[in-house]
Amino acid sequence: MIVLKDIKKRYQMGDQSIDALRGASLVIKEGEFISIMGPSGSGKSTLMNIIGCLDRPTSGSYKFDNKEVSQLNDDELASIRNEKIGFIFQSFNLLPRFTAIKNVELPLIYSRVSSNEWHKTALDAMKSVGLENRLNHKPSELSGGQQQRVAIARALVNNPSIILADEPTGNLDSKSGEQIMKILQGLNEDKGVTIILVTHEPNIAQFSKRIIHIKDGAVIKDEKVTNNRK
Repeated sequence: MIVLKDIKKRYQMGDQSIDALRGASLVIKEGEFISIMGPSGSGKSTLMNIIGCLDRPTSGSYKFDNKEVSQLNDDELASIRNEKIGFIFQSFNLLPRFTAIKNVELPLIYSRVSSNEWHKTALDAMKSVGLENRLNHKPSELSGGQQQRVAIARALVNNPSIILADEPTGNLDSKSGEQIMKILQGLNEDKGVTIILVTHEPNIAQFSKRIIHIKDGAVIKDEKVTNNRK
């Protein structure tokens, strides 16, 4: 599904060049649940942005479903992001004036789903994360864990084949964090959704089936999780 070979990313900041990725290579198969770990500044979020077609590498090859991403135009990249990838962020990124279900409906504006089906589709996504009784609550009326579950529902609403989760438990207490990880595990095991998670927490990474360790912009270790948490 995802093949990255010798991916490099250089940022120019004034007179300085910063190498965020220095030849990272990685293969992710359909249906996997992987964690990407590394210290601050290791390049893991840059790698996630490239996988999610939010940024382009400076050099190297990235194939998504056998298509060379560097050869795709902006509209084609937007189509991949809207139809095949769901995004979950540490800060939830919910619109404060919108109710939970309206936040979940937002990605459907850019989808092929008829506007007549938006409410039902969003409702099904909210049910999948156990929040059907919080549809009309605004983010300020929800706990951190509930807000992240709304964000997961929003990521699911277009029925993506991949979910990219960047530090999804970073702003949560340990109990809420475990609940979020169990939802992600269920999506992977029951629905076959490919999960790619960035985290700096070893206990969170143990929920996945494979851990990719990154340091100084390169993959230094790729290990299987033999007894992942349930």
